[in-house]
Amino acid sequence: MVNPILKAPEGKPSDVEEIKDRSNYLRGTLKEVMLDRISAGIPDDDNRLMKHHGSYLQDDRDLRNERQKQKLEPAYQFMLRVRMPGGVSTPSQWLVMDDLADKYGNGTLKLTTRETFQMHGILKWNMKKTIQEIHGAMLDTIAACGDVNRNVMCTSNPFQSEIHSEVYEWSKKLSDDLLPRTRAYHEIWLDEEKVAGTPDVEEVEPMYGPLYLPRKFKIGIAVPPSNDIDVFSQDLGFIAIVEEGKLIGFNVSIGGGMGMSHGDKATYPQLGKIIGFCTPDQMYDVAEKIITIQRDYGNRSVRKNARFKYTVDRLGLENVKAELESRLGWSLGESRHFHFDNNGDRYGWVKGIQGKWHLTLFIEGGRIADFDGYQLKTGLREIAKIHNGDFRLTANQNLIIGNVSNQKKKQISALIEQFGLTDGSHYSALRRSSMACVALPTCGLAMAEAERYLPTLIDKIDTIVDENGLRNEEITIRMTGCPNGCARHALGEIGFIGKAPGKYNMYLGAAFDGSRLSKMYRENIGEEEILNELRTILPRYAKERQEGEHFGDFVIRAEIVKATTDGTNFHD
Repeated sequence: MVNPILKAPEGKPSDVEEIKDRSNYLRGTLKEVMLDRISAGIPDDDNRLMKHHGSYLQDDRDLRNERQKQKLEPAYQFMLRVRMPGGVSTPSQWLVMDDLADKYGNGTLKLTTRETFQMHGILKWNMKKTIQEIHGAMLDTIAACGDVNRNVMCTSNPFQSEIHSEVYEWSKKLSDDLLPRTRAYHEIWLDEEKVAGTPDVEEVEPMYGPLYLPRKFKIGIAVPPSNDIDVFSQDLGFIAIVEEGKLIGFNVSIGGGMGMSHGDKATYPQLGKIIGFCTPDQMYDVAEKIITIQRDYGNRSVRKNARFKYTVDRLGLENVKAELESRLGWSLGESRHFHFDNNGDRYGWVKGIQGKWHLTLFIEGGRIADFDGYQLKTGLREIAKIHNGDFRLTANQNLIIGNVSNQKKKQISALIEQFGLTDGSHYSALRRSSMACVALPTCGLAMAEAERYLPTLIDKIDTIVDENGLRNEEITIRMTGCPNGCARHALGEIGFIGKAPGKYNMYLGAAFDGSRLSKMYRENIGEEEILNELRTILPRYAKERQEGEHFGDFVIRAEIVKATTDGTNFHD
C-alpha cells in the first residue's frame, strides 16, 4: 500500500512508461520485428523493450557518415549483455562466449564494470541463435539492462575465498529471486509456447507491476577491506560484516548512482548512505521492499530524475528508512563497524583456501581480443580448455583465473608465459588503476572517445608520473564518453567525462576507497590542456604529500578542488 504521506512526483508519464504499459509485459512486437529481414534495425519502441531482454540496438558510428552518403541505413548491430551474478563463469561458459564473439559478434568480448560479458556487433538475424546458445551454456541475458534490477555484483576478493564463496551465493540468490516473472524472454528467444487462454493478470509481476521500475536498479555486495565494486555507487549496497572469520550480516546502503546530464544541475552522481544492518537471510526481504518503494515513489515523468538516488534525496533518507521498516514489519539493526582500504584489484597470484590459487590479470579497458603482438583472446581460450576452476570478471574490468590447483598452476603459468599474458606488473600503477567505458564507435550516447583513447593518454601521463617518481603510486583514473557513468567516473581520483570529440570535463578529488565523489576541476579541455594541468599537479603531489596520503585526499588538502561532501553539491 502506498503511504499517503510520501508521494511520487506528479506529471505526465514519460514515453517509456507508455511503451511499457502497452508492451504486454515486455513483449511488444519484438517477436515479429526480429523476423523482418528488410531492415537490420528495429523500431524505437521495441528497442526500449529490448533492454529488458539484455540488449540495445546500436550502429557503427565510424561508418555512419559514409553510409549516409551512400543512402544506406546505419550499420545496425546489437550489443548483448549477459546476466552473471558476481561475475563468476565456468571455463565451459568462457569457451561458449569466446566462440559466440567470433561467430556472431565483432570477434571481441568486453568485460564490463558490472562483472559480466558484453558482446558487440551482433546482427539482428543472429540474435536469437546467440541467446539460445548462451542459454545452452546455463547463462541468460534476462534483465541485464532495462528498468529492473540488473546484474548483482559482489567482491571478487581472491584472498578472502571463504567469504567470497558465501557472498557469491547470496548474490546469485538475489539475482535470481529479483528477476521479472514475465515469460516474454522465454517466448521470444527460447520458443516457449504461451499457455493458451491464460489471461495477462497483474500477478504476473507481483513485485515489479506491469510498468516495472522508473529506471534501472543496481545492487552490489562488498566485502571489506576491498570496495572493488564501489558499493556506494549502487542503488542498494550490502557491506559484509565478518566477525571471527564468519559472515554475520550486512550493513545496508541506499541511494547511490553515477549518471547525470551535462548542464543539468538537477542531475548528479550520488553515494549511497548506510541505514542499518540485516542478517543474510533478511537480504531478499530488504531488497524486495526497497525495490517496491522505488516502484511506488520513483519519478515516472522525467527519466533523468528517475533513479532511486533522486527518490531518496527527494523523500528524505529517514522517511525512506521508516517506509522500508514499515513494509518489512521489523526494524534494521544498528550498522556495524567496517573499513575499506581501496577499490582496486589485487594483481598476480594469490593463494586462497584448500590450497587453491587465484591469478588476477590486467585487462586494459576490459577488452578481450587478439592484438598485434598480444594474443590475449587466444591465450585465455587455451587456458579455459584445461582450467577446472572458475573465471571471475572483476568490477574493474580485469580477470581472475580462480580456484587453480597446484598441478594446474604449472600448466596455466606455462600458457601465461607462452602467450605473454600479464598481471600488468610492468605497467605504471596509474594504468593498472584505470577504467574506461566502451564509448565510440558503438555507444550511441558517447560524445567523445574513452576505451580507445585512454591508453594513449595514459602513455603521455606516464611520462609525468615517471619524472616525479610516482610510477608505483596507485591513483585511480577513469574515463567515460558521456556523463552516464558506466566506468564510475565520479569515483576516479582523476576523472574525465566526454563533452565533445577530443574534449573532456576533468574531475579530481574522489576518495581512493570509493567513499567520496570528485569535483570538476576544468571544463571542456583537450589533451594538451589535460597534460599541462597534470604537469603542475602531479609534481606538487610528489613533493608535498603526507605519508600515505592518496592523490584524491591531497588535491583537497592542497585546496586544488573543494571536497564533494554529498552528490547534491557535486556541481558547487
